[in-house]
Amino acid sequence: MILYLYYKLYLCNVLRFVNVNYEVTVDHFQRGLFNCKYYWVNLTGLVLHFESLSLSLSLSLCLSVCVCVCVCVCVCAVRLTGTKYGCGGGGCGACTVMVSRYDPQTKNINHWSVNACLLPVCQLHGAAVTTVEGIGSTKTKLHPVQERIAKAHGSQCGFCTPGMVMSMYTLLRNNPQPTMEDVTEGNLCRCTGYRPIVDGYRTFCEVNINITYIKLNFCDLLPLDPTQDLIFPPELMRLAEVKDQTTQRFCGERMTWISPGSLNELLQLKADYPQAPLVMGNTNIGCVLANQAKPNKLQWSKLHFFFCVCVGAGCSMSFLKSVLERSINDFPPESTHMFRALLQQIKLVGGQQIRNVAVSATHFSTQIFITDGRRRVPIDKDFFLGFAKTVLKPDEIVLSVFIPASRPNEIVHAFRHAPRKESALATVNAGMRVWFNENSNVVKEISIYYGGVGATILIKVKLPWEEATLSDVYSTLVDEIKLGPSAPGGKVDFRRSLTLSLFFKFNLLPGYQEFQVALYGLFIQAKSWYHSAQMGNLCSNPCVLCVQNVLEGQSAQDPVGRPMMHRTALSQATGEAVYCDDLPQTDGELFLVIVTSSRPHAKITHIDFSEALKLPGVVDVITAKDIPGKRFRTFTGYDEELLAEDEVTCVGQMVCAVVADSKAHAKRGAAAVKISYEDLQDRIFTVEAIEKESFFLPRRQIERGDVEKGLREAEQVYEGEIRIGGQEHFYLETQSFLVIPIGEEKEMKVYLSTQHPAFTQEAVAETLGIPSNRVSCHVKRLGGAFGGKVTKTAILASITAVAASKTGRPVRCVLERGEDMLITGGRHPVWGIYKVGFMKDGRITAADFQYYANAGNVVDESVLVAEKILLHLDNAYNIPNLRGRSAACKTNLPSNTAFRGFGVPQCMLVVESMIDDVALKLGRLPEEVSIREINMYKEVSLTHYKMEFDPENLVRCWNECMKKADFRQRRQGIDLFNQQNQFKKRGIAIVPIKYGIGFAEAFLNQAAALVHIYKDGSVLVSHGGTEMGQGIHTKVQQVASRELNIPTSLIHISETSTQCVPNTCPSAASFGTDANGMAVKDACQILYNRLEPIRKKNPKGTWQNWIITAFLQKISLSATGYYRGHDLDMDWEKQEGKPYAYFTYAVGCSEVELDCLTGEYRTLRTDIVVDIGRSINPSIDIGQIEGAFMQGLGLYTMEELKFSPSGVLYTRGPSQYKIPSFCDVPLKFNVYLLAGSSNPHAIYSSKGIGEPTVFLGSSVFFAIKDAVTAARKDAGLTGPFQLNSPATPERACLACATHFTQMVRDESTSGPAQPWALNI
Repeated sequence: MILYLYYKLYLCNVLRFVNVNYEVTVDHFQRGLFNCKYYWVNLTGLVLHFESLSLSLSLSLCLSVCVCVCVCVCVCAVRLTGTKYGCGGGGCGACTVMVSRYDPQTKNINHWSVNACLLPVCQLHGAAVTTVEGIGSTKTKLHPVQERIAKAHGSQCGFCTPGMVMSMYTLLRNNPQPTMEDVTEGNLCRCTGYRPIVDGYRTFCEVNINITYIKLNFCDLLPLDPTQDLIFPPELMRLAEVKDQTTQRFCGERMTWISPGSLNELLQLKADYPQAPLVMGNTNIGCVLANQAKPNKLQWSKLHFFFCVCVGAGCSMSFLKSVLERSINDFPPESTHMFRALLQQIKLVGGQQIRNVAVSATHFSTQIFITDGRRRVPIDKDFFLGFAKTVLKPDEIVLSVFIPASRPNEIVHAFRHAPRKESALATVNAGMRVWFNENSNVVKEISIYYGGVGATILIKVKLPWEEATLSDVYSTLVDEIKLGPSAPGGKVDFRRSLTLSLFFKFNLLPGYQEFQVALYGLFIQAKSWYHSAQMGNLCSNPCVLCVQNVLEGQSAQDPVGRPMMHRTALSQATGEAVYCDDLPQTDGELFLVIVTSSRPHAKITHIDFSEALKLPGVVDVITAKDIPGKRFRTFTGYDEELLAEDEVTCVGQMVCAVVADSKAHAKRGAAAVKISYEDLQDRIFTVEAIEKESFFLPRRQIERGDVEKGLREAEQVYEGEIRIGGQEHFYLETQSFLVIPIGEEKEMKVYLSTQHPAFTQEAVAETLGIPSNRVSCHVKRLGGAFGGKVTKTAILASITAVAASKTGRPVRCVLERGEDMLITGGRHPVWGIYKVGFMKDGRITAADFQYYANAGNVVDESVLVAEKILLHLDNAYNIPNLRGRSAACKTNLPSNTAFRGFGVPQCMLVVESMIDDVALKLGRLPEEVSIREINMYKEVSLTHYKMEFDPENLVRCWNECMKKADFRQRRQGIDLFNQQNQFKKRGIAIVPIKYGIGFAEAFLNQAAALVHIYKDGSVLVSHGGTEMGQGIHTKVQQVASRELNIPTSLIHISETSTQCVPNTCPSAASFGTDANGMAVKDACQILYNRLEPIRKKNPKGTWQNWIITAFLQKISLSATGYYRGHDLDMDWEKQEGKPYAYFTYAVGCSEVELDCLTGEYRTLRTDIVVDIGRSINPSIDIGQIEGAFMQGLGLYTMEELKFSPSGVLYTRGPSQYKIPSFCDVPLKFNVYLLAGSSNPHAIYSSKGIGEPTVFLGSSVFFAIKDAVTAARKDAGLTGPFQLNSPATPERACLACATHFTQMVRDESTSGPAQPWALNI
């Protein structure tokens, strides 16, 4: 039995069994409102018995799952599925809800946004919980927050939207007139690029959004009326006034939750259960609660005890923040250094949802005192005994935290460096305090504490604050802080250099400007070393979005070319949009959990699942032997096992699956499966694949001209290389499946989240050994995909289908975030090597490229990725002698797969790095006419595979971007800035792209559609494309509206189903609208032509009249449309072909400011010009451009996949893997669609746009490199240098070659120790 103890001295959230005389009606369930002995959701009551639940259940699971328990009890139906389960660790915010409590002391009602995935249901007694369904719906009335995010085009896939809505709603409940900075508080989004979300929400700051394609004026929006918000339940107010608290116990299947009513009871329980972890905000243990059992658990919460600045140890970080903000205003400025230091750190700890529940006593290591009523314990060098170990005794309880004011002549500051500016665990943090003698620079006392570099460091000196003293401190830090190559977390040199850099920054604080600082033998006023202009924030820098006008004479009813809102944006904002895991549970449904390999290369000697089958709820274990049909899938000539049978070739390979009556039971069963291995020694992870010639064949090569001759004739030759790391898709909705056996003739219904339903249908049918006509796949929408929901999705669906077939019951499978990241793979890491010959004027005469892609353990789509890399070898440059070779390396890492861009972002980064190195070699700027422009395609040309194209619009994009970005004038300003600043540098870069649209495999370019017209005039459209946020359904709706000449309100698209449209092709390659739009157009034209006689006979009739007449005249009102697609091909033997229908062109320019001491950067401005032909929907296309750019920014500057030396993936969730957030959006973000463009090769002269602009994120990478170049120049270093991708703060800082990094590198430890992580 596992014990959980819950303690509350203040605020009535002690869980009590309250006998409530409250009539529960069906209406309450239908409205989705309930309370749980006794907490309320969305303002209505329902008694929920905890005895029937898992006590470790989080609120997010309760909202979507546990209500079903109530359905069983009360025979009612209610599901609050708007709250999404994205990561389970409080890192993405998709599960955000609002928790409200009544404070009986202040008589106030407090509202907090919280992560439901970390909030145990047992904590919620006395609380009112508001979910996205509770604030508004399309059926009743929208809340202004829901309306504005939708109308601002801030919802694409929509999976994160309810969390965004609830974050903003909670902010408005606390502050109806927020500031511009407040509205950037939100969650993670992988689709939009964040800018439209901010645009919608800053209207609450009374700012009109007036952009070319979107005008959000107050008069057009629902007003924010706080009086219309849900009231706090009076019953809970009465409950909160109850003074006496009694101990309560709640017993579950495996654990007991105890809530003591007094401090003495808590101390006694702590003594009785000394191993019980004391949980307060649950932001730490909550992350592992569902996966790891603890012997005991105590929980207690807020204690309010004030003296000066003294807060209860259980006060939340948000509460402490508000206290410190008030104290800074109340105290003299010289007394607030400590408060300011803490406040600065609080703002960077987690998101708002985390700070609302995380408690103060567990998050700071400053000079404060802890009191338990009998003693005060100073937090000093003796307080911490090791990681998570302190001098506190097991039976002691922390009651309060005392934060002293600063003394005269004392300065306190805190520093924190993290992989992302916000919501990220620190790489290194530091607390520094110096106390001077009065009117002197003599140090009375100094304390320096570091975190993230091993044991606590404390330095004390009593000397004058001058050059010699500081030099001694630097030397001490270098000597004292030693980290071996295998130190957990890696980044050894970087972390050590940060200890020096942060101390140096401490010297540059405003309080020290009267002192002369010495370094490199130079004396310069501190403020001139480290200066930064005022940058503002995303909200204070309005963006420019410029689009095309519709064609002259176009009907006002014709929606094509107009910024139409995503057709389900409002449903997504209200939580009504249905995703795969939102589908209701069916009778007898089981849950499946995958068991994966723990070895990188080994023989399977035995699988023992006997113990798993003994566990409660476990129904069966599925192995390869249970598969009735094909046990493998074949990709490009290689077989991939569905479930490993004899041998595993990576950690994370699927071996078997456990099926149980609940997810919790299935996870316990999976943990009980024991797999015995015999390790094999020939493990390959990185470049050793090249040495051992471990490749997936064929290896490709392409060449034009005579490369060897071109290199000989060049005036200069340079050889370089660059490594590009992999990237996780991080779609917010993980892989999800529901397979329902019909029970007749082996029929199966498969509900899933995939980009390619027909491929999954074929896979399931072959796996079960049945015809495809027995399997129907249904896709309503996807919560993001980016290429990651095709191959592995089909395999996972097949395994789930085997379980459903064997048990004869419906089976659901939804991967946890960590499982998804481990199993499904991501973007290929690539090593690019190049040799380039060029003339002194910058003309490139020859270039030779070699690409090695880390494919992983199975081929997946890696050979196709390697081919596409070579097809984009030239990017925008007409290099007369060009050669490229590519290879997909077979390694013992999880296999990589398709990802937005399909190898092109890696390929082009190598090409642009070559251009950059040529410029550095010549001592010029790459943007000068002599470098990029002189090598760019200028006139009708042939690619290196002999495809003719006209680059006119490429050149136009380049020229317009140079003009719109005011590039040359800004370059002069940047040069001046860099001359005036030593450790802050700015950089700017501009990059072009020529991206081929379509599939080189011609059969993948076809599409079909089915259009029905019903007697009332409404139209149902079905097509083969899947909606994953890219807006394909919205664009198809616009196409049908134009062709049938009816309003879009009459047109509906329900789902993508293999029952309606067979043999579909994947929604990928930026070709979905091109193909499916043409198919729908064809079907609509067929129907419209059938109606022509009726229209001619009754020209003034209405659409409805025409349809009724057609029905009465027996004219078919259903039609199938078909689009054959372009006849594309690529002959690799002849090295020529036409693999693409056309090219999309774009140019991006970005400017950054880099902190050379820490490697942190900020993107100040980005300008993008895109040739998109004639946009069908500018708002959707601009959203795709911005979202792709931000995904590229993540790829090239921050997202890192880390593997252990034994091939284990370290980065399995948002706490370890950082994607861009609000704080990473360029402060000024301008997007322009090229005017006057057309494209005869696609529907309505449009162009595909989903993938191309990912590469424009590299403009930030090259701007960082430009800033690093300026820093290296100050250090006396010139010429080309290697900066690998992503250009993380670590790589940027070390590349700057400051004095501090050199000190550390000179003292670096060397030895045979393995590094902490592989360099893949």
